[in-house]
Amino acid sequence: MPLDHNETRSQIQRTTFGYTIHSYHKISSTNELAKEIAKKGVEEKTVVLAKTQTLGRGRTGRRWISPRGGIWFSIILKPQITSEDTLKLTFIMSLTAARMLKDAFGLNAEVKWPNDVLVRGRKICGILTEACTKMGNVEFVIIGVGINANIDLQAFPENLRKNATSLKHELGHSIDLKDFLMKLLRQFDDDYNRFQQGDWDFLLEEWKTLASFLGKQVQVTSFGEVFIGKAVDVTETGSLKIRLKNGTFKELVSGEFTMSQKYK
Repeated sequence: MPLDHNETRSQIQRTTFGYTIHSYHKISSTNELAKEIAKKGVEEKTVVLAKTQTLGRGRTGRRWISPRGGIWFSIILKPQITSEDTLKLTFIMSLTAARMLKDAFGLNAEVKWPNDVLVRGRKICGILTEACTKMGNVEFVIIGVGINANIDLQAFPENLRKNATSLKHELGHSIDLKDFLMKLLRQFDDDYNRFQQGDWDFLLEEWKTLASFLGKQVQVTSFGEVFIGKAVDVTETGSLKIRLKNGTFKELVSGEFTMSQKYK
């Protein structure tokens, strides 16, 4: 995908906790630019930040609407993990974001499998994690994050407004974007270090405390098939485990789900 870097110059900031932030006014996609510079050997914990994206992406290639006022960024990481463990970093980032929204603003933020953060059932944050592998080894991971911050809901297409929300809408006022980003990165760094030290099980259990969908009926579309059942667990690998109507269990590694009333 060709990149639309109509503003090629960036401002560079280095944090006290080891992150280097490249800030742009407008680019096509923070994930795509992060991939480009990661392939050139840039150091871990480099962040690409944009005020707006023209070709932002969500999971399965869907367009991510990225107007001014949001927090759109990607982090380059180089963990010593297998490609199967990449999904765990998505969980860690969603845990960090949901916890931040609760602690900083008192919002009842929840996580939704596998990569969203919700407030009052509406999406406020999405995460897209991509890994570059070579000969079966992970060379680097890009974690893309989009947070609807100082955005009026009217900035979204009409078909998205009923399922999306923003910090401005929930709080009734704008927030300091830079301050929030710095706190988010610092908290994520703490959680990432815990993951590196082997605390994944603890982090996953904390994630589950914010997963209100567990124990409820869901409808999941995965690789063209639709499964309806009760969400009973998220496994150590990040798979969603559901109990189907016939009493059997199904573990799904990827998919889209909605709450369902078809099976009690």
